[in-house]
Amino acid sequence: MQLFYAPEISLPRHTLCEEESKHCIRVLRMGIGDELFLTDGRGTMHRCKVVDDNVKRCSVEVIESYSEYGKLPYNLHMAVAPTKNIDRYEWFLEKATEVGVSQIWPIECDHSERRQIKPEREEKVITSAVKQSLKAYHPTLHPLTPLRKLLAMEFDGQKYIAHCNDSMGSREYLGSVIKKGGNILILIGPEGDFSPEEINFALQNGFKAISLGTQRLRTETAAVVATVLTSTINSL
Repeated sequence: MQLFYAPEISLPRHTLCEEESKHCIRVLRMGIGDELFLTDGRGTMHRCKVVDDNVKRCSVEVIESYSEYGKLPYNLHMAVAPTKNIDRYEWFLEKATEVGVSQIWPIECDHSERRQIKPEREEKVITSAVKQSLKAYHPTLHPLTPLRKLLAMEFDGQKYIAHCNDSMGSREYLGSVIKKGGNILILIGPEGDFSPEEINFALQNGFKAISLGTQRLRTETAAVVATVLTSTINSL
């Protein structure tokens, strides 16, 4: 199954962009009559056949469409501080997309070592993971957002903050407190963790303090663990 991303798909016939056309015709060596799949990234999967194998303007005709393809029973929002080494953050973006995430919020914190990202580059990482893992839903990547601004936003659902500060009160293991379904927002801090002021502000705004186990985890590892735990609980 070869999947292509076409957020602005036109029906019943669609022309792939030049980059996707080259990949389809030159790399995959597809020709007229061959079948492939397109997704709009909003839950619809289209089964198509190639009707014009132009290497720059490959056209396909939609044969059948499937709505809500692979829809998850929950909506996970991961708010994660970008790491100093951006490759590690992109690893998180890739793995979270593969496992299942609805929205991703890069957050700027008091202890952040990276205060800028390249949205176009990060979108490409996410899109590649969508295609590789055969997803019909493309996660939304939000702009880099100050943590306090995010904390003050209204959010109808479960809200958790993962931190490592033992002096800030007790923390419950995410796997034992998270509930199935609905909207879920999980905060993962930078390499230097959230500041005490940020943790207090989160608790004051209805977030629950959680842990991800007894091991000390890197930011990107913690974010993937939280994503996997959420997926696992919702699969039981």
